[in-house]
Amino acid sequence: MDTIECMRAFVGVAQEASFTGAGRRLGLSTKQVSKYVGQLEERLEVQLFNRTTRNVALTEVGAAYLDRCRPLLEQFDELESAVQERSESLAGTIRMTAPTGFGSSRLVDALQPFSAEHPRVTVDLRLSDHRVALVEEGFDLAVRIGTLRDSSLVARKLATMPLVVCASPDYLARRGRPQHPAALATHNCLIDDNMREPETWRFVDDDGDERAVRVSGTFRTNAPRALASMALGGVGIARCPLYAVESALDEGRLERLFRGQEGIVFGLYAIYPPNRHLTARVRALIDHLRGYFGGQVDRQAR
Repeated sequence: MDTIECMRAFVGVAQEASFTGAGRRLGLSTKQVSKYVGQLEERLEVQLFNRTTRNVALTEVGAAYLDRCRPLLEQFDELESAVQERSESLAGTIRMTAPTGFGSSRLVDALQPFSAEHPRVTVDLRLSDHRVALVEEGFDLAVRIGTLRDSSLVARKLATMPLVVCASPDYLARRGRPQHPAALATHNCLIDDNMREPETWRFVDDDGDERAVRVSGTFRTNAPRALASMALGGVGIARCPLYAVESALDEGRLERLFRGQEGIVFGLYAIYPPNRHLTARVRALIDHLRGYFGGQVDRQAR
C-alpha cells in the first residue's frame, strides 16, 4: 500500500465530492481511486466517507483526517521541491485556475513555452468565471484580473490590464460617435457584471478628475468575450479588458473610444494561499508568467 497515493486519492475525493471527479483530477480510474480510499479506510479501521448512489460526503472522522492530511501532503510536496531545486529539471503537477476568456486565449499562449521548457511538469488548468476557493478545491495557483477582493491570499502582480471602451464602425455609423463620456447615457451600453459597479463607468478628464457616468443597455454578462462579440455585432458599446478586444481593434473591426480617459487599469495577478510553501515548479511558473506578460505592458497601454 502506497500511503501517500492513498492520501492523495482521499483528498481528491473530498475536494471533488466524487470518486470519478477525483480520478479525472489525479489521472486515475474511478476503480483505482476507490481502491486507494478503501485501503486507507482498512488501514485506519474507520469509515472516511458516507457513500450513496448520488452522494459522497465526509464522515466526522473523515473531516478531521482531511484537516491533518492536507498539511502532510503539502510538506511532502515541499520535500520533493527541495530536492528538485538541487536538480536541473522540474517535475510534478501544478493545479491552477483562471477566467474562461483569458485562460483559453492569452494564458494558454503563455503556458506553451513553459510546458516546452519543463516537459516533466503537468499543468492542470481549470477555467471558470466564478471565483473558486483555492485551498478547499485543491488549487496551487489562480490567475485573476481586476480588483482583488480576498486579502487573505498572497498576490503577485504579473502585468497591467487596461480597460477600454469600444464599439463597431457599424454601430457608430448608426448611432453616432459619442464625443464625451457623458454621452454614453444616450447609448446602448453592454454591461459587465464582473465589475463592482456594473452600471457606473468611471473616466478621468483632462484635469485628472474622475467622472462617473451611469450607463444602461439591453445586454449584460459576466464574460468579457461575450461583451466583445456583442460589440462586434454592432449591438452596443462595450467596456472590456484589452485582451478581449485587442485583435479586433488592430484589425479595425472595433474602434476605441475616449482613449486616455478610461481611467481604470486592472492588474493581472497570480494568487496563492498564504500558508502554502510554493514548490519550485509553481515559483518557476509564476516567474515565467511575470516575464511573459510583463513584457507586454507597454504594448497593452498604447
